[in-house]
Amino acid sequence: MASSSSHMQAYSIIGITDSVLRERLAALTGGQRHVREAPVFLVWCADLSRFSDAVQLHGGELTTSTEYFLVATVDAALAAQNAAVAAEAQGLGIVYIGGIRNDMRAVSELLELPPLVYPVFGMCIGVPDEQPDSRPRLPRAAIYSENRYSAEGRLEQLATYDEEYRSYIRSRAGGGRDTTWTQEMKDRVAYPSRKITELLREQGFHFED
Repeated sequence: MASSSSHMQAYSIIGITDSVLRERLAALTGGQRHVREAPVFLVWCADLSRFSDAVQLHGGELTTSTEYFLVATVDAALAAQNAAVAAEAQGLGIVYIGGIRNDMRAVSELLELPPLVYPVFGMCIGVPDEQPDSRPRLPRAAIYSENRYSAEGRLEQLATYDEEYRSYIRSRAGGGRDTTWTQEMKDRVAYPSRKITELLREQGFHFED
């Protein structure tokens, strides 16, 4: 029941119950064993194919655009987060699996995704066997401004947040790890970016206005 732009509901969910598929997806997501072992594993897809069929039923034709790509991606994210909140309200735990995009072509072929559909992320759902503290989030002043965008005080905010984050990581890792949020973000950009544009175009997503 998540909000959806123009009520397009431009997403689909694939529950993976086949153990062979689970093993293959676990490998494709970087060897993540919880993809294989979680009681429930879902693949959330941005899906314009149903929208296209509805348009064609009335003699129309869908021309995809960057806007429609964003609508479908946001719809999938909103629906998934509603599912995550519902699961956690029942005492369950969830893990998003961005690694589903490591090899989008292989995943798309494995799941037999039709044109105008792509896998956005996976989601593991199960009973958590631990209760780690939530990672501290950026302070509200860093993410909220009124009437116009403001970066005033950003460096001071980041410095304060780095110290809070360092303290959290040290306690979580038993004192054996020393890092900050800004350092982790710097390390993050060293990772090679996933190559997804070609596959998206092959699936019929276009990025023109």
